[in-house]
Amino acid sequence: MAARVYFIGAGPGDPELLTIRAKNIIKRADVIIYADSLVNPEVCSFAPERAEIYKSASLTLEETTKIILNAVKQGKVVARLQSGDPSIYGAIQEQMAVLDEKGIEYEIIPGVSSLFAAAAALKTELTVPELSQTVIITRMEGKTPVPALENLKNLAQHQASMAIFLSASLIEKVVAELLAGGYPPETPAAVVYRASWQDEVVLRTNLKKLVESVKASGIRKQALILVGAFLSSKKKTRSRLYNRSFEK
Repeated sequence: MAARVYFIGAGPGDPELLTIRAKNIIKRADVIIYADSLVNPEVCSFAPERAEIYKSASLTLEETTKIILNAVKQGKVVARLQSGDPSIYGAIQEQMAVLDEKGIEYEIIPGVSSLFAAAAALKTELTVPELSQTVIITRMEGKTPVPALENLKNLAQHQASMAIFLSASLIEKVVAELLAGGYPPETPAAVVYRASWQDEVVLRTNLKKLVESVKASGIRKQALILVGAFLSSKKKTRSRLYNRSFEK
């Protein structure tokens, strides 16, 4: 197998949610770098005994890419494990830029996002006919800025299903922005902590009570905030997919 670098979506937490392709690459990898603050270490148990395993939570970009470049020079296969799916807040763009500059080939292996694991934990559908057909994936502005047109207040005006990442520690600001943007206080809301992990926590409430619920739980990180009518009780409307008159 030629020396290559793989950015792998390691899923939300449960090792059984790894894709088959991701698992197969991990089983052949010579070097594994994984985000130990977010990726379940059990995922690394699929690696061969010879594999060098590095935790990346304390590494800088330069230190991480140095490990990758040295491994490639030695003809080794590198598996860079990212939590969830690499395309959503995966911070892989700057890593790929270094590899592009060096002319090193790489591949991205998609994974199960924590958003979908959270929806599964809530036993809900994100896109419900007559309630919501749009999902907005975003975050609250903190140390990392967001484009002015994409702040929560502006996005809230759409009244779509909303998944807010990396913002549990800013819950008061999140709720204030959503209410200022037009969401009614009674809008259903939920927080899912460590979706698919053994210590998963699911909170169901509404915007008016969301701050109180989150503070009472002690949740401050590794949690996804979901807001929208899709979280209300099971819909009584039916999609046209199962309608006899619908042409398939």
